[in-house]
Amino acid sequence: MNATILPEKKNHYPVLLNEIISIITPQYGGTFIDCTFGQGGYTEKILEHPKNKVIAIDRDPESIKTSSNLEKKFGKRFFFENKKFSQVDELELSNENINSVIFDLGFSYTQIKDTTKGLSFNSVGDLNMKMGLNEFSAKDVIHKLDKNELEKIFKFFGGEKDSKKIASKIVKIRETKKIDTQSLVKIIEASKKKKYYKIHVATKIFQSLRIFVNKEISELIFGLINAAKILKPGGTIIVVTFHSIEDKIVKFFFKNLSEKKSISRYMPKTEEKDNLFKLGNKKPIVPSNQELKTNPPSRSAKLRFAIKEKEVLNFEKEILEKFNYLLEIENLSVKL
Repeated sequence: MNATILPEKKNHYPVLLNEIISIITPQYGGTFIDCTFGQGGYTEKILEHPKNKVIAIDRDPESIKTSSNLEKKFGKRFFFENKKFSQVDELELSNENINSVIFDLGFSYTQIKDTTKGLSFNSVGDLNMKMGLNEFSAKDVIHKLDKNELEKIFKFFGGEKDSKKIASKIVKIRETKKIDTQSLVKIIEASKKKKYYKIHVATKIFQSLRIFVNKEISELIFGLINAAKILKPGGTIIVVTFHSIEDKIVKFFFKNLSEKKSISRYMPKTEEKDNLFKLGNKKPIVPSNQELKTNPPSRSAKLRFAIKEKEVLNFEKEILEKFNYLLEIENLSVKL
């Protein structure tokens, strides 16, 4: 998961930038964590204000190049680490009062077009999809997991209706030859009855493999949990999502920890649960018409944010239980 969408290679478009800036109000100064640094769009905008400091992280090693340029430009006001955002609580923050933690879960144009990553179904060569700091590739998934395991990944991480048929074809074909990116696309195309779709027929399978390879479910869940732990009351968590699974997780996390639970009057009275958050917005913030014209890939972006109200212990239990079925599918990776 990375921090921007780039419709043109020469132009850098951090998604919902103006909306995020209006939420975090960096003009008043403070320390911010950019959990998906990417090409530095949010970070650089925040650092335009001289009283600010940004601590940035990103799993993609390509981000190191951009970070070195910002280190030269902003000196001690900018710090970068090449790590996963689920590890945000491992940052050295003892002397920091964090104003906001920002997650943008999209992918950049340069990442999609990077043939070595193999994120696109237009890529040529071995299946990969590793975003950095990975334990296995899409090639391992396709060649080593059994039919039922592949079907689960395709169904739950991609919403693919023909997951069973596609998984069966993959298992049969890999017995006689290696499956690369283009041969996987052909398998998917051959499994489809219709010839015309609104999106490319391989989109959902490729999404599911990317989510599985990069452990995006646990990354997001533990990223949210650990961001909430390091924030002090008054701090803000902002998340920009791009597909329904991400948005479902973020929506549940914020809503569940910000609302009073209704209790039957016939039940024994118990102490009311403390709320960890105050919701910043009930409905997601989406790109303006002007942004959609400038940056069409931003059309699927949804921004949600919440303000931490107080310290609450053991708040992570419910989100882990709610999405345990997805975490269990992700844990199929122990076989690789």
